Amino acid sequence: MKVPIAWLREFVDLPADSREIARAFGACGFAVEDLTDDVLDLDITANRPDCLSVYGIAREAATAFRKPLKPAPGPGTIGAGRGQKIPVSIGDAGCGRYVLAMADVKVGPSPAWLVDRLAAAGMRAINNVVDVTNYVMLELGHPMHAFDAAKLAGPEIRVRRARPGEKLTTLDGVDRTLEETMLVIADHDHAIALAGIMGGGPTEVSSETTRIALESAWFRPQSVRATSKRLGLKTEASARFERAADLAAPARAAARALALLAEIGGATSTGPMVDVHPLAIEARMLVLRRQRIARLLGQAIPDADVVRILRALAFEVTDAAEGWQVVPPSFRVDVAREADLVEEIGRHVGFDRIPATFPTLDRLPPPAAPGVIRARTVRRLLCGAGLQEAATFTFMEEAAAAPFGHDRPLVAIKNPLSEKFSVLRPSLLPGLVDALIHSRRRESADVRLFESGTVFANEGERERVGWVLTGSRGDHWSGSAGPVGFTDVRGIAELLAGAFERSLEVVADETLPWFTPGRRARLRLDGADAGWVGEIAPAILSARGLGESGPVYGGEIDAAALSETGAPAIRKVDALPRHPSIVRDLSIIVDERLPAESVRGTIRAQAPVTLVAVREFDRYQGKGMPEGRVSLSLRLTFRAADRTLTDAEVQQAVDGIVEALAREHAAVLRGTPGRAHAE
Repeated sequence: MKVPIAWLREFVDLPADSREIARAFGACGFAVEDLTDDVLDLDITANRPDCLSVYGIAREAATAFRKPLKPAPGPGTIGAGRGQKIPVSIGDAGCGRYVLAMADVKVGPSPAWLVDRLAAAGMRAINNVVDVTNYVMLELGHPMHAFDAAKLAGPEIRVRRARPGEKLTTLDGVDRTLEETMLVIADHDHAIALAGIMGGGPTEVSSETTRIALESAWFRPQSVRATSKRLGLKTEASARFERAADLAAPARAAARALALLAEIGGATSTGPMVDVHPLAIEARMLVLRRQRIARLLGQAIPDADVVRILRALAFEVTDAAEGWQVVPPSFRVDVAREADLVEEIGRHVGFDRIPATFPTLDRLPPPAAPGVIRARTVRRLLCGAGLQEAATFTFMEEAAAAPFGHDRPLVAIKNPLSEKFSVLRPSLLPGLVDALIHSRRRESADVRLFESGTVFANEGERERVGWVLTGSRGDHWSGSAGPVGFTDVRGIAELLAGAFERSLEVVADETLPWFTPGRRARLRLDGADAGWVGEIAPAILSARGLGESGPVYGGEIDAAALSETGAPAIRKVDALPRHPSIVRDLSIIVDERLPAESVRGTIRAQAPVTLVAVREFDRYQGKGMPEGRVSLSLRLTFRAADRTLTDAEVQQAVDGIVEALAREHAAVLRGTPGRAHAE
């Protein structure tokens, strides 16, 4: 809001330096946008409609500089009038008060001082009647509107909701079709104004107008805001009514406007004022405690300063047992509780003058929620594994979510912002896939993303951890690591399960349609279904806009299944081994459909306790291999905690393992075991 400093000086004695005035407003919580030609441009927050007026700003300035505030402009002298009234009826709760005053006028240009003051405040002059209503709105903060009384049908004024299909040409020349929810001002026949927003063209004051009906009313903020938003029509009046005007102001503002018209020779007489007041002004009593002020501000404020500040801001203050009883003025609609009063005191004491001290802690802070601890652990693990965290939208388009719906209906949004945000995500994978595609389109070949978040179904919501991988595996000692595969995406699940010491089982499953057949599996934690891993179906990637660029693997696991408490398992650390290990490499030929998990299970079931590790390091299928068979190479590590193993002990264990593999899986030993060597 633009406020000429000369206008402020009419109500309060201010310093000569305009910059000092601007600094004072900044210190008590106002954002000073600009100071040009002794005009303050203040950014008024939505909770302070009282400061959308020069007098409201003057009140703040008087409090800041500890100067007396002159009384608000009075009604002055008003002509006797002819005694005629126009009947007013309020037929809707959207209007809480309606004041109507009549005046004989002589429409013409406004005097130069009035034109200049409006221009300094950012408004253009139109004629003396309209200019006076704008001037009083800027001065006292209450909007008004003048109708040409001769153009009113009846004549009478009705406050009602618009009729279905009713039309109104507003002052901006736009023909508007109204809706039944819109509050209007009407005469006997038609709507003549949008309540609290803009008047109508047919009853506009013109140079031929000789008598006006001056409206000064109070409208509910919700009603004005809804109509303004629906029509896309924002005015100075609606900006004030939307923030809640002062219920006590309509009569005072109307009287001030009539007196000012008389002063400049624009009005020669007035009729009696009609004041229809269905909504009563209720005083709000608040209790303000000294202890609460000290608690919220961090320091005690002298009683004299508390009383001085609140009374200067027009609050009624009386002493009470532990502090004061305070009645806010009717124009302070933002003050509803004790903390609001403390804020007023803090603003004018100066938040910059309150010492910055840490509060005294008399108890330990509560522990973090399990979900926070779990997400923190997952983030540390997966970032350490080379993945990057992504944050995708909870809302998404139905086309992206549908393939991951698990044959269950999606959770739709009743009022989506657009088709791109029409459903809640059933899985983390569709959002991660879109994020991966976004990166691939920007020439990022190797993408590894993860996310912790909530997924939704009609049965409820669950916390999940999801990840997607594409590109190469990264640097490898052999110089050719190759592309990521199923073992990589599975390895992420093993990493998470191991961190929380859960038993993970990977089971082939052909009922996961968003994965490629033969490259998909379910995850089970301690025997219960907890998620899935696999290669994202190429059809899904193609539908989302990713062309031929290599496979994309993804996985998802239930976060609560990892750990109900959120905390990772406390690991027991064993001392480094004192005795050397013996490693044997074993190559076997097995059926190509045999899962490696089954091979490992057979080896561990047959091997003695001295087998400490089993790892696959090569898989070969092609020339020299029988049809449907594959060569699988494994590295077996043996070690005893209390002695050095002998070559005979290890060979006996390997022979038993080979026999078990032949018996259980028809495995054939390829070549001979590698030479034993110590590590």
